[in-house]
Amino acid sequence: MSAATVVAAAGRPARVPLIVQRLALALLLLGAWWLISLAVPPYVLPQPERVFARIVQLTQSGDLPINLLTTLGRVLAGFALAVAIGVPGGILLGSHRALGTFFEPVLPVLNTVSSAIWAIFAIIWFGLSPMTAFPLIVTNVWQGTQAVNADYVELAQALRFSRWKTLVKIYVPSILPYFFSGARLAFGFGWRVSLVAETLGASSGVGYRLRQASDLIQMDQVFAWTIVQVAMMLVIEIGLLQPLERHLFRWRRDVRA
Repeated sequence: MSAATVVAAAGRPARVPLIVQRLALALLLLGAWWLISLAVPPYVLPQPERVFARIVQLTQSGDLPINLLTTLGRVLAGFALAVAIGVPGGILLGSHRALGTFFEPVLPVLNTVSSAIWAIFAIIWFGLSPMTAFPLIVTNVWQGTQAVNADYVELAQALRFSRWKTLVKIYVPSILPYFFSGARLAFGFGWRVSLVAETLGASSGVGYRLRQASDLIQMDQVFAWTIVQVAMMLVIEIGLLQPLERHLFRWRRDVRA
């Protein structure tokens, strides 16, 4: 190693580990919350220790895990149904140009509908298992199907691949990044719609408990339910979806500095 390289390496600031950055951010937000809570009434912003005590109480009583799992089950049921219908639908629209052109104006309209309206449809059409992830799933799979290199399809035909083998070897590798991107967005959207739907017409779930606590002006419970559901979504995103994405697409080169 040359002297110039050593000097350049020494001159660069040491990178702070990501986990330390995340902990610093959490402590900063917690400190700001505590300081602001000292200046306002508890029914506006309860102090952190009061909220965390409420989380412990709700957990020990079983109320928190039961309602959290209830909402998660509804979201997963709707998401699974959306994937089961949206993936074949997206492939069908992407592989048939005339069919895709015919339905092209419909999906952008579906994607612009607000979560509150979808929540009403979810209650009326699907009960409380909202299949609102469907437009995002089918749109992304459709785009992935259109992105398939035509040369690869022609090569598969020249090699006399069956339709199934062409789908698995040619289409799926191209569709998978689009599907995964759409699935992550769709899961978060489905969770938000499920919460709104539960506040409107349910007797269980996180949304119902949030509405109940809000009606009784129990802000410590409102913050407790909010923090727990945010924490669960972070665990799913950071602990499950991001590692799965890195594993599935480890062949892609990361160009971020």
